[in-house]
Amino acid sequence: MSQIFARNMTWKEYQAKVEDHILILPVGSTEQHGPHLPLGVDCIIAEKYSESIAEKVKAVIAPTITYGYKSQPASGGGPLFPGTVDLNGSTLTSLIYDVLKEFIADGWKNILIMSGHYENDAFLAEACDLLLRDQKEEFPKILLSNWWDNISPELLPTIFDEVEFKGWAMEHAAITETSMMMYFTPDLVHEDLITDDGIENAPTYQRFPPSKNLIPASGCLYTGKSSTAEKGRLIVENVSTNIISFLKKEFTVERKEIYVTNSSINK
Repeated sequence: MSQIFARNMTWKEYQAKVEDHILILPVGSTEQHGPHLPLGVDCIIAEKYSESIAEKVKAVIAPTITYGYKSQPASGGGPLFPGTVDLNGSTLTSLIYDVLKEFIADGWKNILIMSGHYENDAFLAEACDLLLRDQKEEFPKILLSNWWDNISPELLPTIFDEVEFKGWAMEHAAITETSMMMYFTPDLVHEDLITDDGIENAPTYQRFPPSKNLIPASGCLYTGKSSTAEKGRLIVENVSTNIISFLKKEFTVERKEIYVTNSSINK
């Protein structure tokens, strides 16, 4: 799979793909994910989804953006934990704007931003809007998406078969992210440290400065128990299929003749 990453290409190899490939830009964050998952969960998941998509369509994966907008206490633990490194909203907007402007200057017409961090989306949208708001032509076109908005509702009862689904904000380091990490990178998951910790009643407001007593010392917002690699596989296959469906609608996407099994994304 190394040949799909722009970072592994020469400039001539990269240039040769601009006309008939999609460019995928993974965007994550660097933040705590409890005692059982690494700081780079959002980056890993965004990049692995990009790989999964690139197995089915002609795509090049741009270097991953590894820092994101401020982690919020009730959806990521906030700035209360070492290792969480945040960007201001204006910084993230400017970063994404500048990167996209360069890619468009290279000739890319079809660009997908694959977000893996809940708090990023408004600033990614702002960058895209500022860049293309005065454009009259249909292309270049940028699509912004994430994994949680692309899970089919009928799959949720299978994923949350033992505990209640309490919303995506509460799924930080919980069942979905833990299951996907078990599937993508099992060697980075400390299964023995998965906890039942969580917020009993999530607040309906935000407080500044954030309360140090809002979330457990573990950093977990909801239980990660009942996570499995099989659930991760089901999520990844479902989400990837749904994303590819709208890529085919919005872009001119050529399916590859030879399909690679999903297991290859772990290699």
